Amino acid sequence: MLWRYRDNGDGHVHICRPVTVVQDTADLLAVWMAPGTECVKPVLLDGTPVHEEPLATRYTAPRTTTRALWTGMGVLKLARPEDPWSVWLFWDPDWVFRSWYVNLEAPRVRWSGGVDSEDHFLDISVFPDRSWLWRDEDEFAQAQRTGLMDAEQADRVRAAGAAAVAVIRAWGAPFADGWEHWRPDPGWSVPELPADWDRAPARTAP
Repeated sequence: MLWRYRDNGDGHVHICRPVTVVQDTADLLAVWMAPGTECVKPVLLDGTPVHEEPLATRYTAPRTTTRALWTGMGVLKLARPEDPWSVWLFWDPDWVFRSWYVNLEAPRVRWSGGVDSEDHFLDISVFPDRSWLWRDEDEFAQAQRTGLMDAEQADRVRAAGAAAVAVIRAWGAPFADGWEHWRPDPGWSVPELPADWDRAPARTAP
């Protein structure tokens, strides 16, 4: 399936990642993005990575998309249907678990080829000792300054972050569920990025 993100400005798909479904139940969608997966990501018009653009113009400089291979270890993504976030698991080489990453985002919308969401800039890193910290607070503030997020939506994102922190402090799912010990089937192939990765979604049941 495809795990996609729509641009916060005009809503076009600007991030697309082919993934393998690990679990798909009423309570949880778990997918694996393997090393070497060809993905779509946004870049500046000259190909410069977005994160290298100064913060003041990061969200106003003209962009395009490019195809690129995911390098390093793969990523396990976990999402409950109604949560305004997903939780990503990262490992260092030799499967040394590094951290969980709470990506604040719109609840995923299912379509015939996968799921779509919209990133909400603000994130949280969670470590094996149960400590945590906010990520990208500067980008969250800049997105508001440039009009990508109004005050009402920003308040909703902050509330979502507070709800995620409450789950972390209580050490609820998925942090207590042992996913850090999960491993992909070595026989799995790497999903291919289709030519029509940006096609309009045909909605399916939640």
